[in-house]
Amino acid sequence: MFDRADHRFGVAGVSYTSFVPSRDTDEQTEQVRLARIRQMSPEERIAGVVQLSEDMRSIAAAGIRARHPDYSATQIKLALFRLLYGDDLVRQVWPDAPLVAP
Repeated sequence: MFDRADHRFGVAGVSYTSFVPSRDTDEQTEQVRLARIRQMSPEERIAGVVQLSEDMRSIAAAGIRARHPDYSATQIKLALFRLLYGDDLVRQVWPDAPLVAP
């Protein structure tokens, strides 16, 4: 049985394992999900993380579009980058661009 309180933390070069329990998934389904993750190659895991990141950006951009339907594509990009990276970095990269509200 998987102990949801089991956390192993490593240092550079040592494995890191942590588990955050899902609020809407039963234990058996969670075990199947974890078994599948353990079977994945490093490349598959990286591809999954990249896809999740892209999905998150798409969802965030959709939220910005919903809140600001008048924004241009450039304004949506600036608002998303401000949300993700903060004002200081946006100002460094685009010093002349306005800080667009996300």
